[in-house]
Amino acid sequence: MAAAGAEHEVLKQEEYLDVLTKTRQKTGISKPRGDVHRDGDYHGAVHVWIYSESTHELLLQQRADCKDSWPGLWDISSAGHVSAGDSSLVSAMRELHEELGILLPKDAFELIFVFLQECVINGGTFINNEFNDVYVVTTLDPIPLEAFTLQESEVSAVKYLSVEEYRDLLAKEDPDYVPYDVNGGYHQVFEIISERYRENLESRSLTLEKQLSRYAQISLSAELTGLTSADKEALALLIKAAAIMDDIFCLQVWYSNPSLRNWLKEQANKSQLDKLKWNYYQVNKSPWSCLDENKAFLTTADSAIKLLPEATKPVAGWKGLQYRTAFPVVKPPGANFYPPDMDKKEFELWKNSLSEDQKKEAIGFFNVIKRHSEIFLDKAESLDVVVGTNYAHDLYIVPYSKEYKSLLGKAADLLQKAGDLASSPTLKRLLHGKADAFLSNDYYDSDIAWMELDSKLDVTIGPYETYEDGLFGYKATFEAFIGVRDDKATEQVKLFGDQLQFLEKNLPMDDAYKSEDVIAAPIRVIQLLYNSGDVKGPQTVAFNLPNDERIVNDRGTSMVMLKNVSEAKFKLILQPIAAVCISKEQREFVDFDSFFTHTICHECCHGIGPHTIKLPNGKQSTVRLELQELHSALEEAKADIVGLWALKFLIDKELLPKSLVKSMYVSFLAGCFRSVRFGLEEAHGKGQALQFNYLFENGAIVLHPDETFSVNFDKVEGVVESLSREILTIQARGDKNMARIILQKYSVMTQPLKDALRKLELVQVPVDIIPEFPIADEILRKFTED
Repeated sequence: MAAAGAEHEVLKQEEYLDVLTKTRQKTGISKPRGDVHRDGDYHGAVHVWIYSESTHELLLQQRADCKDSWPGLWDISSAGHVSAGDSSLVSAMRELHEELGILLPKDAFELIFVFLQECVINGGTFINNEFNDVYVVTTLDPIPLEAFTLQESEVSAVKYLSVEEYRDLLAKEDPDYVPYDVNGGYHQVFEIISERYRENLESRSLTLEKQLSRYAQISLSAELTGLTSADKEALALLIKAAAIMDDIFCLQVWYSNPSLRNWLKEQANKSQLDKLKWNYYQVNKSPWSCLDENKAFLTTADSAIKLLPEATKPVAGWKGLQYRTAFPVVKPPGANFYPPDMDKKEFELWKNSLSEDQKKEAIGFFNVIKRHSEIFLDKAESLDVVVGTNYAHDLYIVPYSKEYKSLLGKAADLLQKAGDLASSPTLKRLLHGKADAFLSNDYYDSDIAWMELDSKLDVTIGPYETYEDGLFGYKATFEAFIGVRDDKATEQVKLFGDQLQFLEKNLPMDDAYKSEDVIAAPIRVIQLLYNSGDVKGPQTVAFNLPNDERIVNDRGTSMVMLKNVSEAKFKLILQPIAAVCISKEQREFVDFDSFFTHTICHECCHGIGPHTIKLPNGKQSTVRLELQELHSALEEAKADIVGLWALKFLIDKELLPKSLVKSMYVSFLAGCFRSVRFGLEEAHGKGQALQFNYLFENGAIVLHPDETFSVNFDKVEGVVESLSREILTIQARGDKNMARIILQKYSVMTQPLKDALRKLELVQVPVDIIPEFPIADEILRKFTED
């Protein structure tokens, strides 16, 4: 196999490479390229393939005769090392530009897989242990050969060859072509390209229809009679501001996601398949399906087409290079919060070089992490500025107020105007405060104002949840929930918020871990009018905010319950699940009051238990920072199981009726199957699987011969308390290793769960809902027309 780097025997200035571990993490050491290959150090390289969609061909380059490896043979479109301090993307752009004279922005490059090449050539003097990031650039048509500017010392010619013919030549080990093992790891290049263009339109439409059918559409509305005329005017502005949260979240998911969204919307009416693509994209807000472990349901072949007339030399009669904007098949764990090729080791090395204040900022909620070396990636004319630049630490921090400046500016203006109209002083304070926060990046005061909101018109807007950051769980996504407060229901749930300190004092964990100053949590019950931003896939029925530990410590948290969403899910999903999965004898215990009451307790229990903790070494930290990417799933499991414990505790203290006992346990069991269907890549699904499997293993849940389940009332209380204690203790100790162990053991799709989900699929019980918001849609329609 060709080595990307065995290029020149003599270099004017020897290139330095970052030394990697065998697991591809940066060590913080860089060495001259010759030393790296002499010593067999692991390092990075890029392979870039240019693929022509219309002709199903790959571009090949003929290596120059002066090359010291594989001279004169046909090879990859472009390849090269990742220089020390460079990112993979910068290197891919650089090699394509230097060798072929093609200058493309970062959204043209699709990372399809990473290939580890381990070989020894040149009589044992050249050891190549190389992690190759393999990219594909998809053009609509072949690039005219006269449009290329070839680097004579590297490339002597280029040509296009069909994917099938090229693969056959490699399989036959044709001596004119650099050898690649097409039956080994590198076969993925050919498989991925061929598979995405082999689609059966009818089959694909049926697949998308099936995926969409897992959601039940439901219209959600609320009575506006309790709102003043001024509040109704403010509502229109708020819905417009909330719609901007969609735009920001779209960008937070992936940098080419906005162009994909716009393209799918434009194409939606061209065919039934195009309509299905757009409809399912709207559910997931990305090309990755939430209910299918984030498996891609679209490919770059479905993506937007862009024209770049200046990407190459001009050619008479040719309008220029047209390419597909790319996105990876595998959902990036760091979303668009971090550079896509940044690993945890690099982040930690950089973070440790910062001052204490900068460290706190780096792991804060409200910024993104970028590379100095990628500053000019989308400014083609400035590429030469970046190439070869080596920063001691390539990463730096960009606050949300700067990263999303244009969008946040528009939203802030709308919130300011809505605040001017609002009749409630607390709503006015919230909206003006949030407008200021969007511009200043300081959310503390506006989140306090949100907690103190006392208004018929209820608003939650801003960056809150961290589920999308699968790398660390640090970065918050933008979202919005707008509704009308249900005064009667809000008064009924006040009991739960008032009991938090009482519950904290009696939690099933060592007293040393308990807090003495838990603050009563306000709970607001609303009828949802509109949501946006990070509300993809399965819809939330409640939330407990803020997540900022400073506020949690100072003021506690506040909860919002979405009653009309809960009612829709109970009617359309939980009752049908119970009919299929719960034993006939216990089916009657599944009721809405129990379902809704446990949801309240779930949210309350986010506010108790360990948050700020003292580690064994005496250091102060937080559960979120210590558990990192494992925190979200374990926290959801904690809130769920401790919520169940709390209900029984309050019943025992005669604060809730004893008649609730059986119904709460059985309704919880039915809810297990509901949440697990969200998928085990999602925090709620992963946390629910943990609870179900633990309870099942310990006899609290019983499987019957007819494949229905029931609660063992004699065992369930003790097992719930045991699991609550285990999770709370892991959190209190900040024990990431034990968190990983319990999640790996129990957050799996066991056979009983598989059998239950199979039955639910056979009778086509919806997995979740797609809410429609007629009031908001009418407001946005008028806004668009204006």
